[in-house]
Amino acid sequence: MNTGKKTRLNRILRQYGLGNGTAFFLPYDQGLEHGPRDFAPNPAASDPRYVVKLAVEGGFNGIVVQIGLAEKFYWDYAGEIPLVLKLNGKTDIPPDARALSPVNASVEDAVRLGADAVGYTLYVGTPAQEADFEQYRRVRDDAHRLGMPLIVWAYPRGEAIEAKGGKDSFYAVDYAARTASELGADVVKVNFPHPEKRTDVPAAYAEEFTSQQAIDAVVRSANRTLVLVSGGTKAGDEAMLEKARESMEAGATGLIFGRNVWQREHDESLRFVAALREILAKYPSA
Repeated sequence: MNTGKKTRLNRILRQYGLGNGTAFFLPYDQGLEHGPRDFAPNPAASDPRYVVKLAVEGGFNGIVVQIGLAEKFYWDYAGEIPLVLKLNGKTDIPPDARALSPVNASVEDAVRLGADAVGYTLYVGTPAQEADFEQYRRVRDDAHRLGMPLIVWAYPRGEAIEAKGGKDSFYAVDYAARTASELGADVVKVNFPHPEKRTDVPAAYAEEFTSQQAIDAVVRSANRTLVLVSGGTKAGDEAMLEKARESMEAGATGLIFGRNVWQREHDESLRFVAALREILAKYPSA
């Protein structure tokens, strides 16, 4: 890791959030990825200004947005919270069978906008993997050249994945974490693994594992790549808090919760964020 990356990561982890080396990010790219109806549970969240302000109020380490929202709405809070510029994304309209998330912004754009990191979605296991790896390589090279930390959304996708336990099986998530590490990610974002999903998975994953054993293994597979665990789709609060506890117990660097936060009414969002911050506070990094 060069000094530019180290400086920016230190700023994210030590000067924002809890300042204890843990990370808590608020992603807000779901309008592109899932469509405007994602904001229906809390219509206020359709306004990017509301969500950026919520990230500041909640004491997050950073907010993740696509370039259009970064250029139009991050301005009001520039310097108050780190920006993670998402460099690629796709709509929810085409099927996942040949999933590829096309690049729509550059690392140079991130530097211009004052970002502290960039994000890239890597679909592991699709037939479009060759093209995905090639455009990822160009992003990785630019990020290294410009000293910008690279956060990889390591998402298993495609028919082959669905035939072997599904995209959030222990097998798929573990494989994706290792793939991101070997391809040079500085930080990897993964979904919480479901070890109970064992249909036609390789023999090593066909045994019974607890959720703690599964997330432990995923963090180990990432090696020295920092791990962020996603909140995933909205579920009961206690279940999500337990996933957060197990993730941090496994050695994850932090959490990245989007819809689980901003789909709630404002005050309820902040109460839920406070509960997650209590968990993060118990796992400071050396």
